[in-house]
Amino acid sequence: MARVFVYGTLKKGQPNYKHMINTAKGIAKYQGRGRTVEKYPLVIAGKYNIPFMLNIPGTGHHVAGEIYTVDDQMLQFLDEFEGCPDMYQRTTMRIEVVEWEGKSSAAGSSVMECFVYSTTTYQPEWVQLPYHDNYDSSGTHGLSYVLRESRD
Repeated sequence: MARVFVYGTLKKGQPNYKHMINTAKGIAKYQGRGRTVEKYPLVIAGKYNIPFMLNIPGTGHHVAGEIYTVDDQMLQFLDEFEGCPDMYQRTTMRIEVVEWEGKSSAAGSSVMECFVYSTTTYQPEWVQLPYHDNYDSSGTHGLSYVLRESRD
């Protein structure tokens, strides 16, 4: 099993969460909430309003997300879903645990390595977009994600 940190449309309550609970695609077990130890720019870009974590450590915010353990089948699905390695690249990042499933209090200062889908293949102008620390498709930014099946 591998650990994966998701920060965008794959989180609970977001448009692509359905894939995380589709056992035909593999197993993904929710472990808890976390945030990146390093700061990164999280932007919403392109005509489909896709969240991208730009792989520019030290810039932006500590990005909030969810930690999952996934089997090899789900990891392979996620690689394909995320367009890895062209659109996103899967790398390891240090994630601070904010809350662990089944624990009544926050996990304290626990830090773990997780796979994260970030990108170095972004458009140069994306660096000028507003940086977010927590993604929500229906957030105050007004940039609702466009599902793949709804794209032209």
